[in-house]
Amino acid sequence: MDADGYIRITGRTKDVIIRGGENIPVVEVEELLYQHPDVSAAAIVGMPDERLGERACCFLILSAGATLSFEEMIEYLLSKGLTKTYLPERLEIVSEMPRTPSGKIQKFHLRETLQR
Repeated sequence: MDADGYIRITGRTKDVIIRGGENIPVVEVEELLYQHPDVSAAAIVGMPDERLGERACCFLILSAGATLSFEEMIEYLLSKGLTKTYLPERLEIVSEMPRTPSGKIQKFHLRETLQR
C-alpha cells in the first residue's frame, strides 16, 4: 500500500486469485508453503466458482515419505500469520508438476486439470 492508500499489484495477473472481490496474493501463500519442511514444490491456482468467481487450489509435491493433510496445511499457514481470507480451499498432492524447460511451474496446465 502506498502513502495514498492504494495497493499496486505487480507481476502476473494470474498470480492473483479474485475470490468474491477479494484479491488473494498467490505468491505470498506459496512462499509460506515453501518454508514447510515437507514441501518440495508448491503452486496455487484459481479454480472456477459460480458464486465467487474463483477459489484457491493448492498443488503440492511433498518430500519423499512425507504426508500433509488439508487440515495440517491450513494449521501451518495460520501459524505463519496468514490471514484466513487467503487460505486455499482445496489441496492436491501430486508427484510432479508441468514445467517449462527452464524449470518454472506451468500453472496454466494446473488450471486446465481443474476445468475437467
